[in-house]
Amino acid sequence: MLSGAVDPAELVALAERVARSAGALLLQRPTDLGVSTKSSPTDVVTVMDRASERLLVDGLLEARPDDGILGEEGGERSGASGVRWLLDPIDGTVNYLYGLREWTVSVAAEADGEVVAGVVHAPALGDTYAATLGGGARWNGDPTGVGSAPELAQTLLATGFGYDSAQRARQAAVIAAVLPRVRDIRRIGAASLDLCLLAAGRVDAYVEQGLQPWDLAAGGLIASEAGARVEGLRGAPAGEALVIATRPELFDALHSLLVGAGVDTLTTGGTS
Repeated sequence: MLSGAVDPAELVALAERVARSAGALLLQRPTDLGVSTKSSPTDVVTVMDRASERLLVDGLLEARPDDGILGEEGGERSGASGVRWLLDPIDGTVNYLYGLREWTVSVAAEADGEVVAGVVHAPALGDTYAATLGGGARWNGDPTGVGSAPELAQTLLATGFGYDSAQRARQAAVIAAVLPRVRDIRRIGAASLDLCLLAAGRVDAYVEQGLQPWDLAAGGLIASEAGARVEGLRGAPAGEALVIATRPELFDALHSLLVGAGVDTLTTGGTS
């Protein structure tokens, strides 16, 4: 039961409202993005990441001033309501920097530590994905689901890589071992969008290591509510160590393939 009997439908409506506002801001892409780096030379942040997060935080707290906040760009605030928002103001910043369209604004709400509402808005693509816990997933307002799974050899697998060069080399070795066993690999560059593409049946599976809570919260809920199995390795919860997300009947075969490919050798790290 949510603290104060909070309605997930109200939370997802608020999440979508602020995500769309942030998306509209981000579409006004300035010439000078004020790029700087964080954990490594490939881990970039722009002035628009920070502007988007400020807009999200202000909009959420105006509507719900007692809620907590955890944002990728430092927006962290404790709350008293039992609800905390997890924000990725631009998921896919490198794509945004290069003028590619595959980036999102990701907004999720957790109540007493459980994600209960999530929105992933991809304004440059014209797509918005949303879900509430137990209420199913929607793509542009219509119900969506993962559908039936192909055989492993016919699986289109989405993935991503960390920021650290040594980490990327280990991740690449695992993917190189996986590639001959699946249909193909897609590296789109935004974890939340990968998970939503799975929810919409546009990829068959998604695997990535190093996701932070703001990367996973909204997209993970949307994929789960669309019928995907979203877990970590050997029954662990999905999280920074590993995310495996796919149609349920494909999960065990993909899990076994990853173990055989050496996924245990990977260590944690960020995503780009």
